Amino acid sequence: MLPFKLIYHPRYDLNLGAHVFPSQKFRLIAEFLLHDKLAAQDDFLQPEAARDEDVLRVHSPDWVWKLKEGTLTRSEEMRLEIPYSPEMVEAAWLAAGGSMLAGERALRDGFAANLGGGFHHAYADHGEGFCPIHDVAVAIRRLQAEGRIRKAMVVDTDVHHGNGTAAIFRDDPSVFTLSIHQLNNYPAHKPASCVDLHLADGVGDDEYLETLLPAVRKALEGFQPQLVFYVGGADPFCEDQLGGLALTREGLRERDRMVFEEARRRGVAVASVLAGGYARRVEDTVRIHVNTILAARDVAAAFPPASAAGNC
Repeated sequence: MLPFKLIYHPRYDLNLGAHVFPSQKFRLIAEFLLHDKLAAQDDFLQPEAARDEDVLRVHSPDWVWKLKEGTLTRSEEMRLEIPYSPEMVEAAWLAAGGSMLAGERALRDGFAANLGGGFHHAYADHGEGFCPIHDVAVAIRRLQAEGRIRKAMVVDTDVHHGNGTAAIFRDDPSVFTLSIHQLNNYPAHKPASCVDLHLADGVGDDEYLETLLPAVRKALEGFQPQLVFYVGGADPFCEDQLGGLALTREGLRERDRMVFEEARRRGVAVASVLAGGYARRVEDTVRIHVNTILAARDVAAAFPPASAAGNC
């Protein structure tokens, strides 16, 4: 059994059919973990969908209404870049519920992992780049509203800049945002995060880690959050179809392990969520996401939670 909980719902799949975003990966990750006995059924928790009142802590009533009622304009659907369906909306609300639950369990156990979510391109008033609503922002606002945390940090390792995260938390001193990404890639407009690590095309393992880790270390020491949401991108992988970096699977697992270690050695809880992954072989994307769970398992064994974890 794992020393922390995995959050997953069978209806995480966005039901996109033939699409570059392999939304079947959520199911495949869960199946891989169970088939290879890396996790047991008891390690899984099934979330409830986020309540509209929680989503409305982040998103405008107009955008929430359009998603719930299916009244997106053509331009709004084109910006979202995935076809509208009630199943897509259900999956987005479930992912937000999953990230809320992951945050709650991380504060209790030191770690938790949502096998979905990471929809970091969603803005308060619209969706972009496969992201209808911002599950991590919804989770942070819920945890803050309940008094479980005061300060949160988002460490975003997707190959694409976390533009929705930066925009939602702009000028908010209670949330520290860090994004490491390929500069010459989507999105064209990149609002400023607290720390933006812009990488040139073709960066590999060594340069990536030498850029990321000192920035994470400095941010944790200076900001001192109670909780880190780790947006674990599989798309810096060298064979990703929508990325232009050159990390190996081994380099990506080392990235995860080192970020987790920096947080846990300071007693900071970590909730991981997924992010992009568009490898030519979906098996590679699945394996990279599985490796994030294994990195968390290894670090959790070395840095168990304090008895008072979550009592902020």
